[in-house]
Amino acid sequence: MGKRIIPQRRGRGTPTYRVASHRFKAKIKYKMMNKDKNGKLEGTVVDIIHDPGRTAPIAEVQFENGERDYILAPEGIKINDTIEVGPEASINIGNILPLKKIPEGTPVFNIENRPGDGGKLVRSSGTHASVVTHEENKVIVELPSGELKAFHPECKATIGVVAGGGRIEKPFVKAGNKYYAMKSKGKKHVKVRGVAMNPVDHPHGGGHHQHPGKPTTVSRHAPPGRKVGLIAARRTGRKKK
Repeated sequence: MGKRIIPQRRGRGTPTYRVASHRFKAKIKYKMMNKDKNGKLEGTVVDIIHDPGRTAPIAEVQFENGERDYILAPEGIKINDTIEVGPEASINIGNILPLKKIPEGTPVFNIENRPGDGGKLVRSSGTHASVVTHEENKVIVELPSGELKAFHPECKATIGVVAGGGRIEKPFVKAGNKYYAMKSKGKKHVKVRGVAMNPVDHPHGGGHHQHPGKPTTVSRHAPPGRKVGLIAARRTGRKKK
């Protein structure tokens, strides 16, 4: 009898595939700015914290209204630096503003997909997006992938580049280091290739040499035991320029 393939086991949500909640030191959302939508609110960086569940460090900020919050640390920030939050904030590293207030060409990160969602895009270490142009009811931003995406002008973003750049330049050296790095993010490692398995264990298994034996594109409506490879792919192969 074959075993369940990895996507099936991942879908069950067992501890092997879950991220331990204690590894995330704090939720990174724009809570302060949702409270103060006019003017600006100032805060002071009191600590820079390593967050095991993320690729980037986080900064603890003490705001002038007495509350504390956490933000993704931008490159170049340090303890006792001042952070400004709000539409009237200046264009400095670490400040949080709506996209409509950010000049073209400015690097930004932790961008909201919709106004008020707290920040969803460009949160990995060393990454940043760039504001390309402002239009009447949207702001065009170039994401790290090179894609141009339109955002609502009220979507908020942080000025600068996410700290922790160069993280992937250091080699893991040992398989054990890679295992623990992936485990802290809730990702399964080592991952065995489907073509290296037997036919009972994976749709790509078996054969006289290692090859899938069938098309690797699969329908969105395929059963869970068959849904491997390029799921509902619109196109495959190299993109011709």
